[in-house]
Amino acid sequence: MSNFFNLNQRSGYVLVVEDSNVQAKKLKFLLEENGFEVRISINGIDALKVSAENKPFLVISDIVMPEMDGYELCTRFKSDSELREVPFILLTSLRDPLDIIRGLQAGADNFITKPYEDQYLLSRIQYLLANRALRHAGGADMLIEVIFKGNKYSINSDKKQILDLLLSVYEAAVQRNDELILTQAQLEASNEELLSANRELEAFAHTVSHDLRSPLHTIGGYVRLLIDEYGVALDDSAKEYLSTILDATKSMAQLVEDLLNFSRSANAPMELKQVDLTRVAREIFENLRMREYGRTIECKAADNLLVTADHRLMEIVMENLLSNAWKYTRKTDFPVIFVGKKEEKGETVYFVKDNGAGFDPAKSYKMFNPFERLHTNQEFPGIGVGLATVRRVLERHGGRIWADGKVGEGATFYFTLPDKPAA
Repeated sequence: MSNFFNLNQRSGYVLVVEDSNVQAKKLKFLLEENGFEVRISINGIDALKVSAENKPFLVISDIVMPEMDGYELCTRFKSDSELREVPFILLTSLRDPLDIIRGLQAGADNFITKPYEDQYLLSRIQYLLANRALRHAGGADMLIEVIFKGNKYSINSDKKQILDLLLSVYEAAVQRNDELILTQAQLEASNEELLSANRELEAFAHTVSHDLRSPLHTIGGYVRLLIDEYGVALDDSAKEYLSTILDATKSMAQLVEDLLNFSRSANAPMELKQVDLTRVAREIFENLRMREYGRTIECKAADNLLVTADHRLMEIVMENLLSNAWKYTRKTDFPVIFVGKKEEKGETVYFVKDNGAGFDPAKSYKMFNPFERLHTNQEFPGIGVGLATVRRVLERHGGRIWADGKVGEGATFYFTLPDKPAA
C-alpha cells in the first residue's frame, strides 16, 4: 500500500495517548499502515515521561482518561518550552460546545470528534504537518478573552491555532450534518414507501370487506327465509344446519364490520366537535340489550362525559370498549359495566370498567395490537382488531389508552383525549 504521507517530510514518532487498548491498537495500525512510527501511552503521566525522554513530532490524545485528562496533558505540553511546538490533536466523543472552549484554552491544534473516518484523521495530520513551519504566521501570541454562557475564558492560543481548531470542528460538523441529511432523506423515502404500502393494504382491506357485505346479507336473508317459510317441513337436523349457517354469517358480518372500522380509523377525515360520551354509551347499552334481549346486566354511565372529538370515530371507540365489556361479563353472575371519568395529575381520564373475566396484566401489552387476543375463540369469540382500532382512533386525536385488570376480577380501560385535539 502506498503511504499517505511523504516520509521525507518528518522524522521521529507519533505519540498516541489512549487508555482504551482497542482504540489505541486501531490508531496504531492505521498510522503504521501509512508509514508512521507509533508509540502508545495509556495515560497523560506516562505520555509526559515518554516525551521528556524523546520528543514526538505529533501527539494524538483522547480526552477522557484517568489520572490526567487530555485537556491537562495538552496544557502541560503547550506550557513546556521543549514540547510547545509539537502539534497536538484531541480526540473526543463529547458534544458540548464548552469542550471546544476547553480545547482552545489548552492550546490544542485540532479537535476531532468520535467516531471519525480514517481518511479524515489522516487529512488533519497532513494539514498540521504541512503548516507546522507557518505556525506563527498569524502574529505573536496574545491573550484572548471570550465569554460563553455567562462565563469568561482566557485563551492563550495564537490566531492560526484558533483558526485551525475551529476549522477542524466546523469540518467535522459539516460532515456530520451531511450524513444526517442523507440519513433523513433515506428515512423519508422509506417512510413514504411504508405509508404507500399501508394505504394500499388498508384500501384493499376496505374494498374486500365492503364487497363481502352484500353476499353475506344475501346468504343470511335466504337462510332466514328458509327457517320462516319452510321451518315446519324441516327436521331438527336441517334446522340445526341452517342455524349454524346463520350464526356463521353473523360472525362473518361482524368481522367485516370490524375490519371496515379498523380501515376507517386510519384515514377517515375528522370533524372535531363536542361529543357527549354519556349519551353515546347509553345508546350503545340499549343496542346491546336489543341484540341479547333478556340478559340481566347493570350498565351505568356517569353524567357530563363531554369531549372534543370526531363523533363517528368516538362511537367506534365506545362501541368496541362496551361490546368487549358486555362480552367478557357473560359468565359473571352479577355483571356490571360502568363508564366514568376521574382527574389524575391535572388530566381528565375516562374509563370503562367491568367485573368480567379480566386478563393477565403481564400480557396487557398485547391487547392493543391487531389480531392479538388473550382469550381463545372458544371462551370468547372475536378476531382481535377492536382494541387496535380504539388505540388508533385515540392516537389520531392525540390521546392514549391503557388497561388494568386481573384474571377473574374484571378489567378497566382508561383513555385520555386532549382538550383541543389536532385535526
